[in-house]
Amino acid sequence: MTLLDVSIVNTALPSIRDQLHLGSGELQWVLSGYALTFGLLLVPAGRFGDARGRRDVFIAGVVAFTLASAFCGFAPNALWLIIARLVQGAAAGVVNPQVSGLIQQLFEPRERGRPFGLLGATIGVSTAIGPLLGGLLIALIGPEQGWRWIFFINVPIGAAAVVLARRWIPVLATGRRGESLDPVGVVLLGTGVVLLLLPLVQERSWQSGAKWLLIPAAAIVLAAFVAWERRFGRTNTAVIDLSLFRVRSYALGALIAMFYFAGFTTIFFIYTLYLQAGLGYSALEAGIAITPFAVGSAASSAIGGRIVARFGRPLVVVGLVTVAVGLILTDLAVRAVPGSGAGWAAALPLLLAGVGSGLVISPNQALTLSEVPVRRAGSAGAVLQTGQRIGTAVGIAAVGALFFAQLASTRGDWATSFRAALWLTVALVVVALAAAVAEVIAARPAATEGAGAPQP
Repeated sequence: MTLLDVSIVNTALPSIRDQLHLGSGELQWVLSGYALTFGLLLVPAGRFGDARGRRDVFIAGVVAFTLASAFCGFAPNALWLIIARLVQGAAAGVVNPQVSGLIQQLFEPRERGRPFGLLGATIGVSTAIGPLLGGLLIALIGPEQGWRWIFFINVPIGAAAVVLARRWIPVLATGRRGESLDPVGVVLLGTGVVLLLLPLVQERSWQSGAKWLLIPAAAIVLAAFVAWERRFGRTNTAVIDLSLFRVRSYALGALIAMFYFAGFTTIFFIYTLYLQAGLGYSALEAGIAITPFAVGSAASSAIGGRIVARFGRPLVVVGLVTVAVGLILTDLAVRAVPGSGAGWAAALPLLLAGVGSGLVISPNQALTLSEVPVRRAGSAGAVLQTGQRIGTAVGIAAVGALFFAQLASTRGDWATSFRAALWLTVALVVVALAAAVAEVIAARPAATEGAGAPQP
């Protein structure tokens, strides 16, 4: 539900613009404001769940998300909708780290593959199916009211989630009630994340080059955060346990996730633009065209979760190679069948890329968190997800900039612009692949030494 709202709104933006008379800057805030507050709250909420109990924090986040969704649907003007979207994103940031934390807490290490597989399937499907569901609602209800139901649909889902969570999630003791929540660390980290994400999510609407000055400012604030955490962590529980980054599987796994999300989430952005603006597809037709990726991702995520304990990080390598091959074949398909048939020609390559994606997201998450202590599961998962949000923002900013620059230089050649941007997504996936291969190579000496050790 929370990740669906990242992509489902894309197809509704034209309707929202026309019905509420939004300018380009306001429209950008509807889209990017959600991502901004989502990324801002992940780590503090994960830390709060570790200390105060993940079940209650999860339920509170779902309630807030559901109410914010209803307020989005009832929005009479731009300001109302933007504020509701900011609250909705913040609530999503509260919910998500509790999910990975609860999986860590409720399941033994070798049992976590299956629930992480289901989580990965949910992530892949919700990201890819958003344009289809959004287009379907607008086609069925109409552009005047259809965009409102994109938000209203969360209300019954959220209500059901609260009821089921109260019934099925046990009350588990987590952390110590009296321990500090590190407010200084929370403020420094939040400020650094906002300074980093703001110029990225506002890249198209904030035209001034001064926005990029926020990047070095973010680096300074985040450096201050690291210094504070090292000092505070000597005698207290810091918001982020920096020692986690000395664990190879966690550090490289987080790097894999960041670069992979920078690549894979941009596919839907540029492909939807190409199909709708370049080829004249409707929102529903564009959503149908991206569905093969969602189908492949859902099927392989469930399988990947079951076999990750057996194959380990090499499974992620196979998945990343498959994604890269699928995207390259997508480029070839668009070249071979230009024009309105491109969407159908790319269906099988996108299905293959989706299969690969399912072997990346959930197995990588399970492996990355496998050596994390349960008491820090929420904050560790939140750091991982914050990296994913930063990767997504960087990817969309970079790939989008290339896409529109190419479009301008070719005087409206949508196919060439799409292919150029697609190859940048392939490059980002290859960087993630390099990190995965490095982890596999680094793990071999330890495995060899363990196998060759004399038995007592």
